[in-house]
Amino acid sequence: MKKTTLLVMAAGMGSRFGGLKQIEPVGPDGEIILDFSIYDAVKAGFDKAVIIIKKENEKAFREICGKRIEKMTDVQYVFQELDNLPMGFSVPEGRTKPWGTAHAVMCAEKAIDTPFAVINADDFYGRKSFELLHNMLVTCDEMCMVGYNLYNTLTENGTVARGLCAIENGQLKSVTEYTKIDKNSGFDKKSVVSMNMWGLMPDIFPYIKEKFKEFLKNNTDILKSEIFLPSVISNKISEGKGKVYVLETSEKWYGVTYREDTEAVKKAMEKFINEGLYDFNEVK
Repeated sequence: MKKTTLLVMAAGMGSRFGGLKQIEPVGPDGEIILDFSIYDAVKAGFDKAVIIIKKENEKAFREICGKRIEKMTDVQYVFQELDNLPMGFSVPEGRTKPWGTAHAVMCAEKAIDTPFAVINADDFYGRKSFELLHNMLVTCDEMCMVGYNLYNTLTENGTVARGLCAIENGQLKSVTEYTKIDKNSGFDKKSVVSMNMWGLMPDIFPYIKEKFKEFLKNNTDILKSEIFLPSVISNKISEGKGKVYVLETSEKWYGVTYREDTEAVKKAMEKFINEGLYDFNEVK
């Protein structure tokens, strides 16, 4: 069977949340959301994890991840650095903002030579979602994405931004970003959204580099603009250079978009542990 890698994006700071939300404890013994995701990924069959972080957060992540995650699977850390740029480009004076999620994935190129999944460190996706993704990665050479029902991804504590998916014959045709969505926004109950849970092949790396060069040459806001992974994947589809199969899941998403979300996530994680879905004692 093919080897597979889980790529975790953990370089972003949670501005709406108000801190480094990726390492906020949500489990009864101090577990973070990423503990649950790695546990699910290992159970689903993923062979190793690559975690993208900022260099300045390395100590915090190693301390947190060393408690459980490094005992569950092989872990490699990759830094999303501002000066990781194609030949001939340099960091513009005054630029401090990261280059975006596509750039984050590009930074992991040297660490990945297998089919791989991409997830956010601060999102809880559910066991079935990892199983769907892993099964697709080992049986198909095309890209894929786990699609969630919009109403399984909303918070009670404010609005969210979501990418609504246009799907045709099981394949993703486009993703349209909407901001300020809540339960009263009037979207179809069957709406499928992307929660940034992708299945990709290593050939995405040279394609991202190509698009990143175009971005650096053509963007008009060199201090703040970013290049996002969904946009790069959409370009790949529209150019006829790849397909993305949509794997629809019934799982409920949990996350800490707002600090007020933390309590609901804690209750859900405790419930899952009490139901026997997670036993972190087996990895201590």
